[in-house]
Amino acid sequence: MVQMMQNVHLAPETDEDDLYSGYNDYNPTYDTEELENDTAFQQAVRTSHGRRPPITAKIPSTAVTRPVATGYGSKTSLASSMGRPMTGTLQDGVARPMTAVRAAGFTKAALRGSAFDPLGQSRGPAPPLEAKNEDSPEEKIRQLEKKVNELVEESCVANGCGDLKLALEKAKDAGRKERVLVRQREQVTTPENINLDLTYSVLFNLASQYSANEMYAEALNTYQVIVKNKMFSNAGRLKVNMGNIYLKQRNYSKAIKFYRMALDQIPSVHKEMRIKILQNIGVTFIKTGQYSDAINSFEHIMSMAPNLKAGFNLILSYFAVGDQEKMKKAFQKLIAVPLEIDEDDKYISPNDDPHTNLVIEAIKNDHLRQMERERKAMAEKYIMTAAKLIAPVIETSFAVGYDWCVEVVKASQYVELANDLEINKAITYLRQKDFNQAVETLKMFEKKDSRVKSAAATNLSFLYYLENEFAQASSYADLAVNSDRYNPSALTNKGNTVFANGDYEKAAEFYKEALRNDSSCTEALYNIGLTYKKLNRLDEALDCFLKLHAILRNSAQVLYQIAHVYELMEDPNQAIEWLMQLISVVPTDSRALSKLGELYDSEGDKSQAFQYYYESYRYFPSNIEVIEWLGAYYIDTQFCEKAIQYFERASLIQPTQVKWQLMVASCFRRSGNYQKALDTYKDIHRKFPENVECLRFLVRLCTDIGLKEVQEYATKLKRLEKMKEIREQRIKSGRDGSGGSRSKREGSAGSDSGQNCSASSKGERLGARLRALPGTNEPYESSSNKEIDASYVDPLGPQIERPKTAAKKRIDEDDFADEELGDDLLPE
Repeated sequence: MVQMMQNVHLAPETDEDDLYSGYNDYNPTYDTEELENDTAFQQAVRTSHGRRPPITAKIPSTAVTRPVATGYGSKTSLASSMGRPMTGTLQDGVARPMTAVRAAGFTKAALRGSAFDPLGQSRGPAPPLEAKNEDSPEEKIRQLEKKVNELVEESCVANGCGDLKLALEKAKDAGRKERVLVRQREQVTTPENINLDLTYSVLFNLASQYSANEMYAEALNTYQVIVKNKMFSNAGRLKVNMGNIYLKQRNYSKAIKFYRMALDQIPSVHKEMRIKILQNIGVTFIKTGQYSDAINSFEHIMSMAPNLKAGFNLILSYFAVGDQEKMKKAFQKLIAVPLEIDEDDKYISPNDDPHTNLVIEAIKNDHLRQMERERKAMAEKYIMTAAKLIAPVIETSFAVGYDWCVEVVKASQYVELANDLEINKAITYLRQKDFNQAVETLKMFEKKDSRVKSAAATNLSFLYYLENEFAQASSYADLAVNSDRYNPSALTNKGNTVFANGDYEKAAEFYKEALRNDSSCTEALYNIGLTYKKLNRLDEALDCFLKLHAILRNSAQVLYQIAHVYELMEDPNQAIEWLMQLISVVPTDSRALSKLGELYDSEGDKSQAFQYYYESYRYFPSNIEVIEWLGAYYIDTQFCEKAIQYFERASLIQPTQVKWQLMVASCFRRSGNYQKALDTYKDIHRKFPENVECLRFLVRLCTDIGLKEVQEYATKLKRLEKMKEIREQRIKSGRDGSGGSRSKREGSAGSDSGQNCSASSKGERLGARLRALPGTNEPYESSSNKEIDASYVDPLGPQIERPKTAAKKRIDEDDFADEELGDDLLPE
């Protein structure tokens, strides 16, 4: 205790007021400059005792002291207040090392006055990193592996962009580089270090790109390489892809085999994957006609995890085998499949909370909501198609079958489809030509809610419009518009009824309103183009049809209307260009071909005109105008023998028209076959004994040939001419001095072929025919001034140019295959 007190320094009382006293005192313990002169410390460093672990404070009797050299050369003894020996003290005559010196950053080489730098920052920046040796095998392997990954990614991106050829090239390049990578790895490392995941991804991508490019043999070989390699885990499920390829190749037996092999290798925990494979197996059985096996697959799916596609295919399978009761049960199962989507009420704000309204507005049309709409639309499509398919066969009549389907739908979550089924029932009546029942069925909706009433009234207006009962059509169009003012189909039908009554300005207003409500209403846009054409506002009509062409790129009607507007605008070159586009869409349209011939004829290009007129005649050999032009063309080119076949066909089409038979006789006469011409004229005289032109030619031919019948024919001719003169005088006297009288036809009946011809009333496009014919009083002169109709005519027959109706009229056969059936008369 006395020794401890020796080291205690008390400040003198005179220094109590000195605030800086004690700062100059020095503790000799921290003096490191005199350690070389400290005998005990040097002894401890030199002995082995100094290399022993330090003694902890738990050893008893360690509170000893040692002399410590002070900075002034004196030695004092300092003991630890905790009983632990001080560093460098003597224990049992053996010196211990100063263990805290080097660990604290102090070194023996530190000079007096040097800065404290335990982190060595004064040594400057670290030396630069060693450069990579890019020539090393490991670095080459890493770079090659990176390049392979990049090629696989580029291949997938190209496939996603639709560039299948580029995707395949990238996949092949990745395969070649991956094989080089494997060989390099085998030379550097052991085979166990090969990157199997990279090899798998390269092969799988290559097989997928082969399949996308329809190179099925190469794809199957690549898949076989993956499947047969036991080092690839879960490669067995790729047999599903192989089955899909065989299905595309219509090799159904192998497709089923690989589907079943994949099903065996997929564990039962992957339930969804197994269900999809079972569905593929069922579809393949349908394609092979094994409906019982398909039924087993779909029944298993509907019992384990029911879905819409499996339910619909199950109905198709039962329909194929004709099991009425099973069809009903399968339809009920299809109705009961849960949609797992939110109700529409979720997207209606219950209050005026701005935060809630913002959230609802954000999710009202997000991707999840769009997916829900698509799923609901798909469900409605399957249910409607299934109902239309089974309704005619599950009961004694299709009406009773529809009633059963409607009742089942009403009791399900698809209540809204019941009205659509009722309307489809009316459409079925239309297919059976039972218009009265169709109208009665649609009239039942007059007391329903506004949406259904508007749809039914729209269809009724459409039906009455097709039957040209415009008053009834207008009445129901008004009802449809009043029920739903924003129904573009109703507005279009109303415009059609006004158009039929000749009020084109008002019709255009209805069409414009329909377009304001639905800018994609192509019927309204087409009809407003027709309206502007009727009003002679050709620029606006052309603008409408060009807009419609941007929407319906391959619509033959739109292409024809554009060509016709250019023709009305006296721009034949543009008209010809658009008609060329038209015949690229419908190359067998005889009216489009004849129109092209007419335009080329008006431009003076007879060879092109002949080509298109001849093509028109090939596809539709009953067009009198085309036949007349071709016959005139051959007469103009001095090939009267070839013209005979066309005029003979015209006489077959119009046997009561004497002019075609007279043309045949004239062609015989012009070609020098006078005997055949005489026989033809005699045959015409027997059929038409009062024809003056025939008698004139008979008199002329008999005179030239020297036949005795000439006097008989001359007598008949004089009698007929006298009767004709008397008749004309009576007509002239009955007109009360009117100056207009029918001029007698004049002309020579000469037999030589060098006679000239006068202009025809047909116009310039038949100039070739008229230049080759005899005078204007010749019997084979064109007697018609009728021009080709401006309306579009497709190869199936003529159509009047009237506004389109809003309801769609495409009706296809109900087919067994899982295809989209034809649209009915619903407006939307």
